[in-house]
Amino acid sequence: MLWQLINGLAIGLVLAYLGLCLFAVFFSDRMIFPVPPRSYKDTKEIIRLPLPRSNTEIAALYLPNPEAKFTILYSHGNAEDLGNIRPFLGDLRDQGFAVMAYDYPGYGTSDGRPSEQGCNEAISAVFSYLVVLRDVDPDSIILFGRSLGGGPTIALASKKVVAGVITDGTYSSTFRVVTRRKLVPWDKFDNLALINQIQCPLLIIHGTQDRTVPFSHAQALFDKAKEPKTAFFVDDAGHNNLIERAGSRYWDAIDTFTKSLPEPHE
Repeated sequence: MLWQLINGLAIGLVLAYLGLCLFAVFFSDRMIFPVPPRSYKDTKEIIRLPLPRSNTEIAALYLPNPEAKFTILYSHGNAEDLGNIRPFLGDLRDQGFAVMAYDYPGYGTSDGRPSEQGCNEAISAVFSYLVVLRDVDPDSIILFGRSLGGGPTIALASKKVVAGVITDGTYSSTFRVVTRRKLVPWDKFDNLALINQIQCPLLIIHGTQDRTVPFSHAQALFDKAKEPKTAFFVDDAGHNNLIERAGSRYWDAIDTFTKSLPEPHE
């Protein structure tokens, strides 16, 4: 009788685990990419960039700043698009940066469907656009990833040498946001596996009361990242009110980080 009970429990656990794996395969993208309603239309300001591997195009936005030493390549969160974040991009430019942002496949007016591969392909296309067509030196590019955007940001930074990397509200991996621990053999946007491959200064921003991406994710990323690294952790800030809680300290942290970076080549 006891053996039958143990055997039944073992079978139940195996079936539950297989169910978790199947859910991760077939439904995880729906949770990772809750595409919001489109908030803008293509205008002369919107740049269309091809993604050769998927034979699609993405939408991008470039805000030049003739006085800027650094260009920020910004990757937004999972429930935003270029229209939603346009005011924040203007704030970044007002802080003295040139700014380039883009929409993931399936977001805004970008073609295709969102995926980890698509996001990584998109940020690579935007980086190439800056370097090749805008003649921006990589050593003057700061990669900035907000929430979901930390995934493609860290993936690119693990392969390219840039001036610096900033993350805001970013996770150790997307699956760990839900499971807390690694429960399946694979993951999506496994930032924890890549963070120590970044070969440039890093600034990690996070709210200590973040319930969407718990603060422990920022701590894990910071602990594993190589020097030079800086943390700006905001007490009593959640996932979507960090700037409001931090006030001018948010911009001061970015300014201090930027001033610590080596001067770009002329």
